[in-house]
Amino acid sequence: MLWPALRALSHEELTSNQLHWLSNAFQLTDAPRVEGPAAAQSIAHGSLTDESGARLVLDLARTGESGWVFTLFHTGQQPSAGTVEAHRALFRDAIDRLGLTLVEITPAATADEVLVTPPEAAEVPESTLGTHWHLPDELDGVWPHLGLRKDAPREVKEVKLRELMRTPA
Repeated sequence: MLWPALRALSHEELTSNQLHWLSNAFQLTDAPRVEGPAAAQSIAHGSLTDESGARLVLDLARTGESGWVFTLFHTGQQPSAGTVEAHRALFRDAIDRLGLTLVEITPAATADEVLVTPPEAAEVPESTLGTHWHLPDELDGVWPHLGLRKDAPREVKEVKLRELMRTPA
């Protein structure tokens, strides 16, 4: 089974030349991945092993007409932090070079990697049904509810907490 270690979402149109450059830059096979989550959206993938011996799969998937998902998967043994950060840099560099718009990177390392709802959308009143829940009394217990680990970077926690505070819950 494949598990995502790092995922970057972006959007904009790409030309066939840009897709060819991306496949070469990431050393991908122009064939979809056949296992793991969202394999149906995969358009190219490649296998690699990090310095700790973890088997990894690098995947490029399409979502919608102009959405792109870059994912580094592992098979159970987590890749090293250095491998994850190196791929974060590769993903961000490719997104910048190709003129894509970064939507989010999971797990986020900086505030600009967090998906934030535009303020005008957040101000729309929602139904009161199902918009409340009991959160823990201690702030450290809130992070898992926001999809974060306790050791997530402070700026990422700030953005996620601000988003939570803007909800009517």
